[in-house]
Amino acid sequence: MAGAVVLAGLTVHSAFATVSSDGLVAEVYGGGGNAGATYTNDFVELANAGSGPLDLSGYSVQYLSGSPTSTSKWQVTTLTGSLAGGGRYLVGEAAGTGGSTPLPAPDATGTIAMSGTSGTIALVSGADPLTCLTAADCAADGRVKDLVGYGTAVVHEGAGAAAGASNTASVARGSSLADTDDNAADLTPGAPTPQNSGDVGTVGGVSGGADGGTPPTTPPTTPPTTPPTTTPPVTAAIHDIQGDTRVSPLEGKAVTGVTGVVTGVRDYGSSKGFWFQDTHPDANPRTSEGVFVYTGADPAVAVGDAVSVAGTVSDYYPGGATGGGQAVTEVTKPTVSTVSSGNPLPAPVVLDSHSVPDAFAPSAGGGSIENLPLRPTEFALDLYASLEGMNVQIGDSRVVGATDPYSELWVTVKPAQNPTKRGGTLYTGYDQPNSGRLMVQSLIPTATSAFPTANVGDTLAGTTTGPLDYNQFGGTYALQARVLGTVRSGGIQPEVTAKAHADQATIATYNVENLAPGNPQAKFDALAKGLVTSLRSPDIVALEEIQDNNGATDDGTVAPDQTLQKLTGAITAAGGPQYQWRQIDPVNDKDGGEPGGNIRQVFLFNPARVGFTDIPGGDSTTAVGVTGTGSATALTASPGRIAPNDPAWTTSRKPLVGQFTFRGKKLFVIANHFDSKGGDQGVDSRFQPPVRSSEVQRVRQAIIEHDFVQQLETADPHAEVVALGDLNDYQFSPAVLSLTDNGKTLTDLVGTLPAKERYSYVYEGNSQVLDHILVSPNLDRRVDYDVVHINSEFANQTSDHDPQVIRLEP
Repeated sequence: MAGAVVLAGLTVHSAFATVSSDGLVAEVYGGGGNAGATYTNDFVELANAGSGPLDLSGYSVQYLSGSPTSTSKWQVTTLTGSLAGGGRYLVGEAAGTGGSTPLPAPDATGTIAMSGTSGTIALVSGADPLTCLTAADCAADGRVKDLVGYGTAVVHEGAGAAAGASNTASVARGSSLADTDDNAADLTPGAPTPQNSGDVGTVGGVSGGADGGTPPTTPPTTPPTTPPTTTPPVTAAIHDIQGDTRVSPLEGKAVTGVTGVVTGVRDYGSSKGFWFQDTHPDANPRTSEGVFVYTGADPAVAVGDAVSVAGTVSDYYPGGATGGGQAVTEVTKPTVSTVSSGNPLPAPVVLDSHSVPDAFAPSAGGGSIENLPLRPTEFALDLYASLEGMNVQIGDSRVVGATDPYSELWVTVKPAQNPTKRGGTLYTGYDQPNSGRLMVQSLIPTATSAFPTANVGDTLAGTTTGPLDYNQFGGTYALQARVLGTVRSGGIQPEVTAKAHADQATIATYNVENLAPGNPQAKFDALAKGLVTSLRSPDIVALEEIQDNNGATDDGTVAPDQTLQKLTGAITAAGGPQYQWRQIDPVNDKDGGEPGGNIRQVFLFNPARVGFTDIPGGDSTTAVGVTGTGSATALTASPGRIAPNDPAWTTSRKPLVGQFTFRGKKLFVIANHFDSKGGDQGVDSRFQPPVRSSEVQRVRQAIIEHDFVQQLETADPHAEVVALGDLNDYQFSPAVLSLTDNGKTLTDLVGTLPAKERYSYVYEGNSQVLDHILVSPNLDRRVDYDVVHINSEFANQTSDHDPQVIRLEP
């Protein structure tokens, strides 16, 4: 079947479909975030070759692997809004760990991890995934408005795919937007030039316009034959613009005579502008008195200026409307007049444990809450929305999310809300997102004062004051500090686990975050120190996110021996044992993760302490089984992979199982890295409760692994099974509960810890569980379990996960 797919794709078509007179795929870039890339994300840029607007609300952008098989699926990103005549429209896709420059603000956002070198992009009428897997079948599908195959893609228009795509090059149409339905002829490689709907220039050019931020509305490059009608601007106050819901009642309208005092200026990044606030507020607590003015260039105002602003009101969705985040009401295309300078600022609204509600967000049964009247005294998310753009202040606040590489940290203004033992805020359930968490960023020039470095448990002391903004990457509202407090240390230190007894086998799990030979030696040395010193050189280590020998370079390489040699060498240099390893190479580009990286799980083991039972037959596509009964129970392959061909593992890592011996006792160990949470709506979503779409795949993965463990335990009721790794889900999630069968098949050891210690990962200021060690029920009273906090709470991290270890007496 797969061979037939490839052969069919070789047919040459003189025309793919009717040439599009308006919407086209103008540029495709799948190298975002890869090694050598400038941009952090993949993207697809659309263009309108016509003069009239194209409504995109019924369209999607879809992606197919360059070498599809009979089980390949198209991935979908839905679109919203319209594509202006002669205009551009930017669709941002998945990010990698490389690159230094974010995309201009996308008009739509998806999570597709595109290949940098080979794939197919289609502009499709409707959001249902295409089913065609050959050029001929796709040409016959009337839903395809335009299609671009690049690299060696089987599905393409015309005689061949567009050549030259790489980590540093996109493929793009020329300035004339020529569309002869021959990708090889119509698109050429070059440096990526992403343009959003706010960019101004020639139809095919890359000049002018805003570099990110709120896309301002621009007239079409080619004027329509009938002049557009104009509406007189509305004289409005800021609270009229903000309204009493999350979206503006004046969305899209021109306003004038909007007055206030500047409270903050952002003159860096891709969303330059300023906040100003009305000094004559209304009496409605639902309506904010502050708003952001998007200038797209360094603002010509200063804090304390009294200004009058005219412009267009826009409800902007940072990260794209499809991501589910909150809208930010802004004034775009502004004309700003400074009336006076040096004025006092409006008194800040104090955010503390008394003013911020305990409840986080209202429920709409999964629907949107953005048109509901705000209830700021009942819900924290409503309070923050009612203060959007206003001057706010916090006092001494405990840090619950360490300073990250983007100069931002997380605090809580409700210190008694689910505190961890070491000063964080514990995430205890879907209904407990912790309302006191708040991101802090800085408006202070770095030349004047560097952003503070803080760990979880530190205190941001003194007052921190500035406008309240919304940050889609942080997942909630962010205080843009005009005045920034100072960090007072809470004194946490990296942990060291207890020493094991000689008759205890030690087994650990560690997500090493996209480890590749090209990483700095310092990362290998730090990982080695963690394994040798903090974990005391475990007998068996299940590693997640080991990449192949050239990391994110997507050239078909799958072997990881160079990565593992460099790691085990660093361990030995740090005083650790001479570890051996076992693993199975994945099929190229089939296990998800960073494109080209081919991440997988690997077993390290100390042969002086444990034995590995090598049983031939295990490979990337052969399912491991169980043979024998009682003490003769064994794997059919070791190492082996559990059900690698099941759809549950599509673009996801397959569980790696190995058979070990310790002092004559048999141990079955399963290393896991379940499907990521990519695509889920955040806790801050305007859809409440948020949809966790990725959960469906993890539940299926969990059931498949549960059934395999059950086979082992049925064959030998005394089987000693350890399943561990990054399950990408919480201890209370349907996936983890399906894997354990509520404790009947496996015991999730995190539940044996004191409640304040149940976390291994910190995200958006929430200390939570993603990594687990589970054991067969006959072992749970013979095991000591420890989450060793050396990463997640610290600004200086080797990985974003904390490792875990058990001391097991078989």
